[in-house]
Amino acid sequence: MSEHLTILPILLPLIGGLLLLLPPLATTLERQRLGALVVAALTLLSAVLLLQQSQTEGIQLYVLGNWQPPYGIVLVADRLSTLLVMLTSLLGLASLLYACAGDDRTGAYFHPLVLLQVMGINGAFLTGDIFNLFVFFEVLLIASYALLIHGGGKQKTQAGFHYVALNLLGSSLFLFALGILYGTLGTLNIADMSTKVAALSEGEKVLAKAGGLLLLAVFGLKAAMLPLHFWLTRTYASASAPVAALFAIMTKVGIYSIYRVHTVIFGANAGDLAFMAQPWIWPLALLTLLAGSIGALASPNLRELTANLVIVSVGTLLISVALMNQQATAAGLYYLVHSTLVCAALFMIADLISHQRGKAGDRFVMSRKVRQPFLLGIMFFVAALTVAGIPPFSGFVGKVMLLQAAQSGTEMFWAWPGILLSSLIAIIALSRGGTTLFWRRSSDKSQSEPASRWHIAAVALLLLGAPLMVVLGGPITDYTAAAAEQLHQVPESLHLLLPGGES
Repeated sequence: MSEHLTILPILLPLIGGLLLLLPPLATTLERQRLGALVVAALTLLSAVLLLQQSQTEGIQLYVLGNWQPPYGIVLVADRLSTLLVMLTSLLGLASLLYACAGDDRTGAYFHPLVLLQVMGINGAFLTGDIFNLFVFFEVLLIASYALLIHGGGKQKTQAGFHYVALNLLGSSLFLFALGILYGTLGTLNIADMSTKVAALSEGEKVLAKAGGLLLLAVFGLKAAMLPLHFWLTRTYASASAPVAALFAIMTKVGIYSIYRVHTVIFGANAGDLAFMAQPWIWPLALLTLLAGSIGALASPNLRELTANLVIVSVGTLLISVALMNQQATAAGLYYLVHSTLVCAALFMIADLISHQRGKAGDRFVMSRKVRQPFLLGIMFFVAALTVAGIPPFSGFVGKVMLLQAAQSGTEMFWAWPGILLSSLIAIIALSRGGTTLFWRRSSDKSQSEPASRWHIAAVALLLLGAPLMVVLGGPITDYTAAAAEQLHQVPESLHLLLPGGES
């Protein structure tokens, strides 16, 4: 079984999602819930085991149909991909737990769609070639289209239309980029492309650069990089809480793709095309930070504030990409895990607050008292401190690591003000929001239902990462440093990724 461990995080949710559409699991909602939770738990277990295997045995190459690379379809489980697969599987389990309190009753096929979404995201992280990255992008996007409008409603439909239209445009541009790169390099295997890009002629380099920058635009759209970020706030704010929590990993798929393509293919070994995206990423990262910060200050409710904080996290991660060194990548990976968990938790907390404040929902206006002020207050307080980067939680550690990764005076000049000012703005926005939600009350009476045990379990599972990532900071930072080294040391990995001797 260990030799097939690499494909299990893809197969388990795929098969599980299909079985939930068939009798006897499809007959009752209770059976669907039980089946989905079992599959999600098994997927998370397989992801943990795969992470351990990649740590102890090195990069795992899974060749489908025994068609050897660069010609066949391959899955690559290295430290980076397995970390993100485990993060996705954990988010999937938390989203399903939260939905079991009743969000899955608003429409059909919720649980199969979540599992298929997890399958698509895990496949995107594990694939070893760009064409199958496109395929898994389409799988996760199809599932996300249905999840976004799950339960119906005018606001969801309108946001869903914009989301679908923009992503269809992104998919078209993705295909154009693939055609340019395949015509230039003769391969779409990521490792094989890295061996050929430096040897291109002058005319071919122009085409390869165009293809690479087109991919940057596509991945920037997926990651909500400015100026392609306008879809995110409305989309995430209109989605149901478990869906928005799962969507917290979606922007990270775009960031991961930028890491993979512009470090492995167009990184230090790409000759004249080395780090060709860096002049573009620096200004876009800072502007994305600025846009997210302004959006956070202007947010009228907690859902939109959280969505804008996702954009802030994207800008922060793009700074780690722009710094282009192993220390910055290691810091970025730590921050990626932290920001994904806490933003997912905040979407759930916003939903709980909304249900207990009546018609006011999670808007920053005076309203009646929430039913569980102590429980929700503690949850919000921990999440707010974490996402703003206040010690002793994981956000502080991640941002300090990023600040230390800026090595030259120029890098410090651009990175430090952006990261520190965005943290200050997050503190201001969350302080304003928290005081309004919990202290500005028109009535001390509350007729709402208390949070379900499913709700509390899901939020607690995600918020547990804030202190754990600090308590276990040594092993986690060692792991992210090793993952960053593995990503940047491309020549040392080629004999594993191209066993046929193509390197």
